[in-house]
Amino acid sequence: MSISDLFDSGFKKRNEDHFAAIVRVAMDDGIITAEEKEFLDRLAHNLDINESDYKLILKDYQSHPINPPLSYDVRLERLYDLARMVYVDHIKGDHEEILLRKIGVGLGFHPENVKYIVDKALTLVANGVDLETFIYEIRHMNE
Repeated sequence: MSISDLFDSGFKKRNEDHFAAIVRVAMDDGIITAEEKEFLDRLAHNLDINESDYKLILKDYQSHPINPPLSYDVRLERLYDLARMVYVDHIKGDHEEILLRKIGVGLGFHPENVKYIVDKALTLVANGVDLETFIYEIRHMNE
């Protein structure tokens, strides 16, 4: 196995774990709605997750760890994806928001701040901001 194979394998695994975290949010109520399915399909494509891996993750999403990214911007990108998933489900203040907070801690956000970060993230997503604006607003939310 070459070094590039190891890198590709690790990158693929992180994408699968990230995707599984989003599936976990979608499955919190036990079903995946048509809107959630569309979002998951787009996200799987963007994360380069093939159809067979997609199906395996749907069956066994809880076995994937939530790996916190080292980069703060990557954490924010993942939070953006997760907040969009919760927003698509039209639930605020319910089980999925609580789960999003747990996943937020798993992504590396400090437990004391995660409620505020998740609340801000959901507000930004509800306002339809793009990723660049989302990152800027979260980075500067305490100013």
